[in-house]
Amino acid sequence: MASSSLPLQGRVALVTGAGRNIGRAIALTLARDGATVLVNGRADAAAVDSVVAEIEAAGGKAAAAMGDVSDPAVAPRLAEQAARAFGGVDILVSNAGLRRQTSFLDMSFGEWREIMAVALDGAFLLGKAFVPQMVAKGQGGAFVAMSGISTHVGTPNRCHVSASKSGLEGLMRALAVELAPHRITCNAVAPGAIDTARGAAAGPAPANRVNRPIPLKRFGAVDEIAAMVRLLVGPEGTFITGQTIHVNGGEFLT
Repeated sequence: MASSSLPLQGRVALVTGAGRNIGRAIALTLARDGATVLVNGRADAAAVDSVVAEIEAAGGKAAAAMGDVSDPAVAPRLAEQAARAFGGVDILVSNAGLRRQTSFLDMSFGEWREIMAVALDGAFLLGKAFVPQMVAKGQGGAFVAMSGISTHVGTPNRCHVSASKSGLEGLMRALAVELAPHRITCNAVAPGAIDTARGAAAGPAPANRVNRPIPLKRFGAVDEIAAMVRLLVGPEGTFITGQTIHVNGGEFLT
């Protein structure tokens, strides 16, 4: 991993929600291509430490960066950690999010705000803390937010999740224009049905999960989402900005 030929050599990335599933795959993929990775998690320190250890075992550089991104005090603390240890970040991946399944009529305002706070407020707070580092470094940068198919197809019992992801896509479009003078690209990635481990808080899988109308007739893999993020944040992605990139096997067509 120390080879200077690695395309992300010298770049520093923060990946939130990186203890498992898609976030873990993104962290490992960026590290494989040379990035130093700050691995964020909210509460499961053992999972985060495992990802850090896996990166280091492969010869890469990583550090745990624990904290709840919905807490306004956390992003500035993580930014200070990144600046102190690695001179600031070049790549910011806002992946942290919560999955809940609750009907609109049964949904409390507290649950609505919990979902919005992690996915949407979290991305805003991270941007406010970390984008100044990218600007100060003067080498451009990349900001990727993880959206999802549910906000495009309309999914029952997840209006809060859909609303938060719609907000993320709007945030990325606006920032793409505003941060373009600094050569910072801003994009959203919208996964479709991906083969991941569901946390207990996400509730049971929807009844139609097995029979979803996916033209490619399979679920996606976390590595396929990580590969798209890697494209967007690497040298090949510097002319892509303000986009929502769908990775869904053809289930939703733009």
